[in-house]
Amino acid sequence: MKRLLTSRETMLSGAILLLLALTASRFPGFIAPANLVAVFTDTSPLLILALGQTVVILTRCIDLSVAANLALSGMVCAMLNAAMPGIPVALILALAVLLGAVMGAINGALVWKLAIPPIVVTLGTMTIYRGIIFLISDGAWVNAHEMSAAFTGLPRARILGLPVLAWFGIASALLIWLMVTRTPLGRAFYAVGGNPHAAVYTGIDVGRTQFWAFTISGALAGLAGYLWVARYSVAYVDIAGGFELEVVAACVIGGISIAGGAGTILGTILGALFLGIIKNALPVVDVSPFWQMAISGAAIIIAVTLNTRSARAKGRIILRRAQAAQTEGAPA
Repeated sequence: MKRLLTSRETMLSGAILLLLALTASRFPGFIAPANLVAVFTDTSPLLILALGQTVVILTRCIDLSVAANLALSGMVCAMLNAAMPGIPVALILALAVLLGAVMGAINGALVWKLAIPPIVVTLGTMTIYRGIIFLISDGAWVNAHEMSAAFTGLPRARILGLPVLAWFGIASALLIWLMVTRTPLGRAFYAVGGNPHAAVYTGIDVGRTQFWAFTISGALAGLAGYLWVARYSVAYVDIAGGFELEVVAACVIGGISIAGGAGTILGTILGALFLGIIKNALPVVDVSPFWQMAISGAAIIIAVTLNTRSARAKGRIILRRAQAAQTEGAPA
C-alpha cells in the first residue's frame, strides 16, 4: 500500500488533480467535459511523440530529432495534398508513418552500425531534416486554402464525441503499452536499458533493439506530423520548433529514467497530460505562457532528482540484502 501511495504515477495523478482544482477555482469552466476533451486533444501530439521517445529512452538512448521528423513528415504530406488533392487521406497518412519510420531507422542504423552516440546522431539528423524542409519547400508555407477539406477534416472529425486526433492518441498509447508489456521486443527494451552487457548474454542484440526503438519513435513522429499540419491547417519550416524538449520533459516527468530500463507507459501518459494541462491552464489563471518553459524545466529537475534518489534507494536495498545473505551464509 505504501509503495502504491508513493509511486510516480500516484504522485502525478495527485498533482494533475490538484492543478485542475486550482485552475477550476479561478475558472470553473476549465473542468467542463467539453474543455477537458479539448485539452486532451491539444495534448495528443505531445503524447504520441512522448510514447515513441519512451521506448528510445528505455534502451539508454535519446531521440532529439522527433520534432524535426514531425515537421518534415508534415510538410511532405501538406505539399503532396496541395499538389494532388485527389490522393486519399488514408494513403497520405500511411506515407507519413512510413516516412517517419524511415527517418527513425536512419537514426537507429547510425547508432547500431557505426556506434555513434545517440545524442550526436539525432542532433545531426535534426538539423538535416530541418534543412530538407527548407530545400523542398523553398521556405514557402502551405496554407489552409491549399489543402483539401478531407485532408484537414480528419483530425477534427468526431467519433463517440471525441475528435479523431484524440482517438489517435488513445490508440497509440494502447498499442505501445501492449508492445512494451506483452511482447519480447518490449521486454528487450527494458533489458537493454537496465543492463546491456547482461542482455547480450541472454541472446539480445542490443544494437538491433535500439534500432527498432528509433524506428518506432520515427513512425509515431511521422503520424504526429500529418495530424499536426492537418489540425492547424498550415505547414512551414519551423513547425514544432523546440518541441523535442517538451517531449523529453513528458517522459522524464512521467518517471522514465534517462539511464534507461525503468519507467512505465502510464507514467509517460500522465507526464504528457501534466504538461498539457499546464499549457492550457496558465492563460486561464492570467499567468504568462512563457512561464511554461520555466515550469517544465523545474519539473524536469525535480523528476530527475526523484528518479536518482529512487535508484539509490533501490541500490541500497539490494546491497543490504546481499550483505544479509553473506552474513547468514558465513560459518559460525
